[in-house]
Amino acid sequence: MDPVRIAAQLARDASYELSSLDLGTRNDALLRIAEALKANMEEIVEANQKDLASAKAAKISPVMIKRLRYDEEKIEESVRSIRSLMEQEDVVGKLLSRTELDDGLVLDKVSCPIGVIGVVFESRPEALVQISCLCLRSGNAVLLKGGVEAKGTNEILARTIVEAAASVDERFRNAVQLLSTREQFQELLRHDDLIDLIIPRGSNELVRSIKNSTRIPVLGHAAGICHTYVDKAADLEMAVSVCYDAKVQYPAVCNAMETLLVHRDVAEAFLPKMAARYAEAGVRLKGDEEVRSIISAEPATEDDWSAEYGDLVLSIRMVGSVNEAIEHINRYSSHHTDAIITADAAAANRFLDLVDSSSVMWNASTRFADGYRYGLGAEVGISTNKTHARGPVGLEGLVIYKYRLAGAGHVVADYTGTNARKFTHRRLE
Repeated sequence: MDPVRIAAQLARDASYELSSLDLGTRNDALLRIAEALKANMEEIVEANQKDLASAKAAKISPVMIKRLRYDEEKIEESVRSIRSLMEQEDVVGKLLSRTELDDGLVLDKVSCPIGVIGVVFESRPEALVQISCLCLRSGNAVLLKGGVEAKGTNEILARTIVEAAASVDERFRNAVQLLSTREQFQELLRHDDLIDLIIPRGSNELVRSIKNSTRIPVLGHAAGICHTYVDKAADLEMAVSVCYDAKVQYPAVCNAMETLLVHRDVAEAFLPKMAARYAEAGVRLKGDEEVRSIISAEPATEDDWSAEYGDLVLSIRMVGSVNEAIEHINRYSSHHTDAIITADAAAANRFLDLVDSSSVMWNASTRFADGYRYGLGAEVGISTNKTHARGPVGLEGLVIYKYRLAGAGHVVADYTGTNARKFTHRRLE
């Protein structure tokens, strides 16, 4: 049998076992993983340094190099994330509703794991840790494929996670598996009878390619084209601070701002201050004609409004109203995260209501769109989908539900015909 199908079958078998594990066992596995990451820190960092050296020799972009780094600080961050995840409410086996259909016939709606999840991601070794722990905590099995640039780091992380979890319970042994090649992941996409969900974390091209290559449902976002709109009623000092953070704090990630929209009434007061702050950080600015009449910037083209730079590059456009800002965002946005800076509550609520994105923000940086910052413990990714899960996807996005009906010999025949019994359909506490 094909080795990829064998791995998928092992994951399927593991998923059935995981769904019955109690919360204490799942938390013990996470605690052991956190301890193992700290115990193996030196070996993990050494593997990552080798990956970084190879990536630099291959002249991989600085953005990818930054994402690839997994040092002591990043490991400590992963450990904090795992401990936060352990404190989350259990999402497995939760009673969502109970309905009496008739006397002695009761229907429960109960949360349960999705099953087997396939994840492909580029760079970011911390994604492997986050995703593995989220899946184990929510009772799912996962098959992972990382980028070749992080091969050594991913291998030691996967081995550390599997051994730590299996030391608590052998049923975790096949719950986390690492695929070696791109071809193996492409093969995995064919096994829609064994894989329940695919989560891609990477470039637009990667996500689109996967969506076009499989019948398995795909959860994720193809781009992170995020906007901040500075309204005419904005506190300009606040706007400078928030817009600086949204672009500069970590420009290589999907929730960093790519386009800044500025109301015409505050442009002359705001743009010079903002440009000066961006100049300190080396941000390359592109602007429309009105913007360039106030500050120095390269001409922005039509393509810039739909560009995800992932770097210290920002496009700026002038608008005449909150409605014009909303129209621009809904046309060019990737429906990821968009923000408004204003003291006008009516304008803010109009923006929050009408912008069609998975996260919308008022007087806050787009960089807050993150599972850990939202209190979800961690995330498997950010979804711009409108079905199943949207926004940062944490534990609740990794469960579905089933209906459980308990009766006492009830048969449908009794509810048909002239003298049929009547359903009560009474909601129970």
